[in-house]
This record gives sequence, structure tokens and C-alpha cells, in this order.
Amino acid sequence: MTDPILSARNLVKRYGHVTAIDHCDFDLYPGEILAVIGDNGAGKSSLIKAVSGAVAPDEGEVWLEGAKVAFTSPNDAREAGIETVYQQLALSPALSIADNMFMGRELRKPGILGSWFRMLDSAAMQKFARDKLTELGLMTIQNINQAVETLSGGQRQGVAVARAAAFGSKVIILDEPTAALGVKESRRVLELIQDVKSRGIPIILISHNMPHVFELADRIHIHRLGKRLTVVDPKDISMSDAVALMTGAMTPDDAAA
Repeated sequence: MTDPILSARNLVKRYGHVTAIDHCDFDLYPGEILAVIGDNGAGKSSLIKAVSGAVAPDEGEVWLEGAKVAFTSPNDAREAGIETVYQQLALSPALSIADNMFMGRELRKPGILGSWFRMLDSAAMQKFARDKLTELGLMTIQNINQAVETLSGGQRQGVAVARAAAFGSKVIILDEPTAALGVKESRRVLELIQDVKSRGIPIILISHNMPHVFELADRIHIHRLGKRLTVVDPKDISMSDAVALMTGAMTPDDAAA
């Protein structure tokens, strides 16, 4: 197997007397969808925040493409090519689709208008946003300038995924991407995730939806009590066994037996 594109070793994160991450290891390989599953409070979110720059681990190391990194903010991770789509989507409802795509990295007009007068290049941003949505098949969005609050839940999730795919050159992290969606909209988001994978971008998928996990994932990282319990191949294990491992009803030795 090739070297991991993103890895972590012995990560520790404490919040007072609570240890959210307990000497955890993590590996994401090029081109794969790695599902991260675990019971509530297992430390999944803390792990993802540690590798995406949202929190600084107290101990341990994170490596991106073989180089040690120490992100101090999500912007550091974004600049390194890691994009995260949070469960809350982090979209501004009153702004347009194009404005949300470029939030925090707006394009300025060339020349003196951009450098001195700081005028934004709205036309370029709108074209880029429209092209990216078209690439991912989001043709139901007709007007790139419509406010995000006018979109359905599935369309909003699509905009968030498209933004991540547009700027996440190395890794995309998706936190519960179908949690608040209906069946039809969930199916469209799953297709979007497959489209992003086909472009060669590795994806970390955090989800409690076992059917979606087993449909999409190449490997499943099972997180328990703040650390990686085991990593399994979804083709070699049943959903019930994965849940049993996640909840402690079964150990990795039992699953291998």
C-alpha cells in the first residue's frame, strides 16, 4: 500500500479532566473514502478537528504528504489543501451561492481596481462557482446569485460539497453530510461524494448512517474511547458487527475469529 496522504500518531487532546483523544493514530490513503464511525462521545469530532486545524492537540504529530504539519487554525489547513464540510455547513444564508463559495477568499479585480480600491471581481467568482456546480451535476440551481436561504437542504449541502471540492486540493472532510436530509436529497449527496472521489480527492466521511458508510467507504476507522479501535474493510464485516465493535459489545479479536 502507498504511503498515507494524511496521518496522525499518538494524538492527545484534553479538556480539563476529560480526555477527548487518547493517543490516537489515524491514516488516510490517496484516492480513498475513509469512514470514521464511533458512538457519541467517542472522540470522532475532536480527532477531525485536530487534523483539520480547528483545535491544537496537546500531544502527537500530524503528517500531510509525508511532511509534519502543525495547523494553528482551519485557515492553515485550508491553505494546505484540506477542506472541511461541517454538519452545520458553515454557509451564510443571506449571501448568494457565489458569495458563499468564495467566503474568506474573494477574488479582486486585476490591476489598480483590485490592489488599491479593493474591488471584487464578481463576474469571475460567479463564473467559477457556476462551473464548479456544473462539474458536479448540480444543474437544478439556476441562478448563481440566489441567496442560499432559498435553497433546499440537499442543494445547500451540494453547495458546501462543491465549495470543498473546488478548493480542497488534497483532502476533503465531510461531517454527517446526510444527517438532516430526506431520502432523495441524501441520494444526491451520496452521488456527489462519489463524483468527488472519482476526481482522485481522498475523503474522510464521519457518519452514523451505516448503510451510507458501507455503500461509500473503502475502509472504516472505528473510534472508541478516544482512540482508533481498529480499521476494517466493509466487504469483510457486517453492519451489525461494526456497530458491536463501535459500542464495545465485540472486540477486534472477536470479529477476526
